[in-house]
Amino acid sequence: MNATASTIASTQSATALFTTEKFRTYECEIQKRLQSKKSREREYAKYEQSLIEKSHFVSLNGTIHHYYDSNPTASPDTPTVILIHGWDCWWMWWHKVIGFLVKKNIRAVAYDLKGHGWSDEDVRNDYSLQSLSKDLHALVEHLRLKRYHIAAFSLGAFVVLDYAVKHESEIQSLTFFNFGYFPNNPALSKMIPKVIPFLFDKVVRKLTWWPALYAYARLTLARNPATKEDILVGMNSLRFCSSHAIKQTAEQLSKLEVTENLPKQVASLQVPMLFVAGRGDQVVSWKNTKKLFEYAKNGRLEIIKKCGHLITLELPEKTAELIAEQIAHAQ
Repeated sequence: MNATASTIASTQSATALFTTEKFRTYECEIQKRLQSKKSREREYAKYEQSLIEKSHFVSLNGTIHHYYDSNPTASPDTPTVILIHGWDCWWMWWHKVIGFLVKKNIRAVAYDLKGHGWSDEDVRNDYSLQSLSKDLHALVEHLRLKRYHIAAFSLGAFVVLDYAVKHESEIQSLTFFNFGYFPNNPALSKMIPKVIPFLFDKVVRKLTWWPALYAYARLTLARNPATKEDILVGMNSLRFCSSHAIKQTAEQLSKLEVTENLPKQVASLQVPMLFVAGRGDQVVSWKNTKKLFEYAKNGRLEIIKKCGHLITLELPEKTAELIAEQIAHAQ
């Protein structure tokens, strides 16, 4: 690690004191569930406990971030993919995908954007795409990665594009899920930052009975059945996400200059790109994904017939297959 990186990134494993309050709270909850009288709850708690054994914490640009690393001691020839979650989400949206990637001998690194999941809030209260992109760069330097792949969905894809135009030479491939070039205008740009954060922060976040959130997800977001544990992943992503992060990232994604710049960013890149869309996605239409794909110089498009906006939980094995195929295609 160079001198600059060492000043912005320091780390210890999750077993040390260098963690976050959100992580420690969840760790205590796992311990309680391990004592549950319900076998299903105990088994899932054991699974979660096995996951956090590979959790790490690092200070990136002054904010403590959480990341999961499936194989920190992987050999240099093992392909590594960085997984970046979406708006109002956290790293656990990838947990099933990671299992399938590991079986394919792919090292998976999934981290929580600041203000999300088990990462701390930014003390400077800066959740701009440029700031999130700088955090990604600091993480890459901390991990000492020279060449790597990136997969992202929703908000994560916006962060990745900002990052890729600055560090393209390091990236071997990009895979984007549920991401596209949506039509924007001044009215939408003003309305979205007010309406969407209110709905998620003041309405959806208040849902504490998982069947209610399941009904909401099936009606609006998913086209495939979900388990109770899947819904709990969604509930916890809402629970751990900072209100400041929700508001500021919604403002970022709806800015006219941001949305209008997407085609230019995609067109400027030579790195292999795969765009994946669900035909049943009511948040980001597959048609808008296709529009953005058409600007790519080295792109591929995959449209999944029965899939909504939550592909990483709806179809985790398919998600892993597509990432693995893109890695193989790039190599």
